[in-house]
Amino acid sequence: MKAGGGKLVEDVLEALSLGGHTVSARPTPGPGTAAALAREAIAGGADLVLAFGGDGTINEVAEGVVGARTPFAVLPGGTANVVSCELSLGSGPVAAAERLAHFQPRRISVGRAFSEGGRPRHFLAMAGIGLDAHIVYGMNAERKKRWGKLAYWMGGFSELTRHLEEFEVEIEGRTHRCSFALITKVRNYGGDLRIARRVSILDDRFEVVLFAGNRATRYLKYLTGVAVNRLDGMNGVTVLRARRVNLCCAESERVYMQIDGEYAGRLPGKVEMVPDALTLLTPEEYG
Repeated sequence: MKAGGGKLVEDVLEALSLGGHTVSARPTPGPGTAAALAREAIAGGADLVLAFGGDGTINEVAEGVVGARTPFAVLPGGTANVVSCELSLGSGPVAAAERLAHFQPRRISVGRAFSEGGRPRHFLAMAGIGLDAHIVYGMNAERKKRWGKLAYWMGGFSELTRHLEEFEVEIEGRTHRCSFALITKVRNYGGDLRIARRVSILDDRFEVVLFAGNRATRYLKYLTGVAVNRLDGMNGVTVLRARRVNLCCAESERVYMQIDGEYAGRLPGKVEMVPDALTLLTPEEYG
């Protein structure tokens, strides 16, 4: 569970208890601690690891669950709640907790990202390289806490006057040049948009959406395409499927990567699919 929460955490615990579960809550004392807590819970014999928080917290807990057979479930409690929105978990964590007993365990693949000088990191939802990662890189915790999703939109509009860094994406021997690459297992993006349209968290391949061009104003056209579901076939947009993606850039460029909404390093790097990685509880109707 994320740190804090007060009455909301109590309500979630009550909902879980009413469902017949014996629950032990472990607040995360700070960033980078949730994976170790998940591993400790599994080593201690837990029959379920449950992450209550935003996508960053869920990502950390999932890191501790990868490779284990212990089921993993999520409850929404953050800014965008991309994974929770993807699974249609409802309007809040209490409602999702009340449904948990009816969820179905499914063994899924996850993504794994490598960046320059960084350790490999797993993810449930997406990796973003280029434009959106530059926004995440410049986002401070106070602004995010104060403005929520609006902070990301503000960061995006501040990019409109900037020359965008371009980089190369290699998939199955073919190279593509772009300024934003979305490598995703989910359709939901940022809690409000759908960029990828034909992918599921249950899939064993990513949907890869590449946006060309070094002028940020070009993204106004791309955003319109997202809004009206007309990205496919749009000039400058390439949509592919892949299990492995290699990423590189010129030495003079600083191109960033984000994983599930958190900064994850710089290029060069790669993203690959890890099969049979964890057991995720999902609503029966999902997928």
